[in-house]
Amino acid sequence: MSGPLLTIEDVAVELPTPRGNLRAVDHVDLSLEAGRTLGIVGESGCGKTMLSRAVLQLLPKKAKLSGRVMFDGQDLARLDSERLRQLRGRDLAVVFQDPMTSLNPVLTIGTQLMETIQEHLELDASAARARSIELLAAVGIPAPEQRLAQYPHQCSGGMRQRIAIAIALSCEPKLLIADEPTTALDVTIQAQILDLLAREQRRRHMAMIIITHDLGVVAGRADEVAVMYAGRVVERAPTPALFKRMHMPYTEALLAAIPKLDAAPHTPLPAISGRPPDPTRPLRGCSFAPRCRYATGRCHEAKPALTGAERPDHLYACFHPIRMAEGVGA
Repeated sequence: MSGPLLTIEDVAVELPTPRGNLRAVDHVDLSLEAGRTLGIVGESGCGKTMLSRAVLQLLPKKAKLSGRVMFDGQDLARLDSERLRQLRGRDLAVVFQDPMTSLNPVLTIGTQLMETIQEHLELDASAARARSIELLAAVGIPAPEQRLAQYPHQCSGGMRQRIAIAIALSCEPKLLIADEPTTALDVTIQAQILDLLAREQRRRHMAMIIITHDLGVVAGRADEVAVMYAGRVVERAPTPALFKRMHMPYTEALLAAIPKLDAAPHTPLPAISGRPPDPTRPLRGCSFAPRCRYATGRCHEAKPALTGAERPDHLYACFHPIRMAEGVGA
């Protein structure tokens, strides 16, 4: 296949609310090639999860989707429910944010793994069981054969997330979406899960989207980073370029909020002042202007386009981009 595996073209998602239509995703363009990793970063409510649901075609019933989502040469919005069901799990897989709720509590781990494998790969029970054991071992689950008979509540949070990853990887998907895969886990387990995802991504040469609020998560694990704010992509660049010379003030603020190893104990983290804008009351100008220390009158009157200046693959939406010294970053 030539060209990107996934192309998101002018995608917007609106949700009806009692206060008016909520623009959760605001005309986003992104693409991802096979075998590559894209990080989507932003604070809670910026639209990153809703964008992933637009890709998966798992939007709320009353949501209005516009634009195109092209995956492996198919427009996902035009596929019927049966074709989408066949596609999800087989070619398009997801690891959800909370391992406590993403697994069915009344089914054994073996049942949940094996039913996915049998549905999409059409293996018999014996072959599906053998593959399930192999998958659990691959994601670092000890005594995988015994785990098949257990229920999710008998496993720790880290174990449950590994099981969810095993289920997502079970049919060798072309694209894996990991939506905040480490949020509910201890810090020591977070690195193990992220390393596991990176290892399996390289081993299987699958494309991957990592959705997170933490720039530190994608720093060494994504080929490209898209920073979202108020439903829009406000900066997008190859990962080394972004950390070497970021231009968007919001990206700078996200980076400043990451704890530093060399900081003195009890050093307060810089917080982004103010609040995100109300998505049912879109602002006339730049959505970040009320919270931005660089904002001028122009920023409140007009919305900057996502454009590039120094290099065509580094795009940002800002009238007053930061001119950082080279080498500053994570």
